[in-house]
Amino acid sequence: MSRAFVNEDAGAGESLGRYPMPPRDDPGYDLAAAHALLRGADEGDTTSAESATGYFWADPALEPQMRQLLAEAVERGHERREQLAERYLRAVDSSRDSPRR
Repeated sequence: MSRAFVNEDAGAGESLGRYPMPPRDDPGYDLAAAHALLRGADEGDTTSAESATGYFWADPALEPQMRQLLAEAVERGHERREQLAERYLRAVDSSRDSPRR
């Protein structure tokens, strides 16, 4: 495809508006980031959520928060959020099992 038809900056900057985050030093930042990653995954927009949060999908740093969100989803019967949180946690486990390059 011709570069004339490719807008590489499309959506740049929109991720912060779509995924509003508290200040990075806010104690609730990591939980908000976990929420944003689940929302992004649900909407097929993981890349923007990663950009807004500074965390990537399957980042082990958010494992405790994702386990908390999983427990809440199970308790509330939110099957889709439960499915996404489980997928995240499986990806964390998988990344641990993968040999480092």
